[in-house]
Amino acid sequence: MSVIVIEFITLDGIVSDPDGSGGTPTGGWAFRHGPGTVAGDKFRLGSTLDDGVMLLGRTTWQLFSRLWPGRDDPFSTRMNRVPKLVASRTLTDASAWTNSQVIDGDLVDAVKHEQRDVIITGSLSVVHTLMAEDLIDEYRLLAFPTILGTGQRLFPAGGPPAYLECLAAEQTGAAVLARYGRGAR
Repeated sequence: MSVIVIEFITLDGIVSDPDGSGGTPTGGWAFRHGPGTVAGDKFRLGSTLDDGVMLLGRTTWQLFSRLWPGRDDPFSTRMNRVPKLVASRTLTDASAWTNSQVIDGDLVDAVKHEQRDVIITGSLSVVHTLMAEDLIDEYRLLAFPTILGTGQRLFPAGGPPAYLECLAAEQTGAAVLARYGRGAR
């Protein structure tokens, strides 16, 4: 089992509001480069979506539960089919998106006991919680040639150190997909 974080990210490390749905002044930065840069399986998840489980925080899950069910292209079909775990203390009904269930109990315990690969999309509070417990195995970051100067960062100041190694990097449209795994400890 591996825990894989996938994020849209700016060159200065901002991950908040890439699509503009949060209504922030700098929101929508990832989509300014056209739909081809963000569409489809840009994170090279492939069979991981078929055999793994997605883990989403409540806010990301609520956004995705409005977007993905109405789509029917091959990647959307995979996104709708994959089992989804929702980390939330307030959400009780996850029926709005097929194959979703709210985690019953502690997030960290749920991840530690999961047998499948866990894919975390967005969901920064979930990512930060698992970072603090050293449970992230891989980061797949779609880095955009954008500098915002403000917003939430994937790696916050004062956060735990992470020693990573570059597994791969490739240009995809205006962005670069970089994969980082655990480095020497």
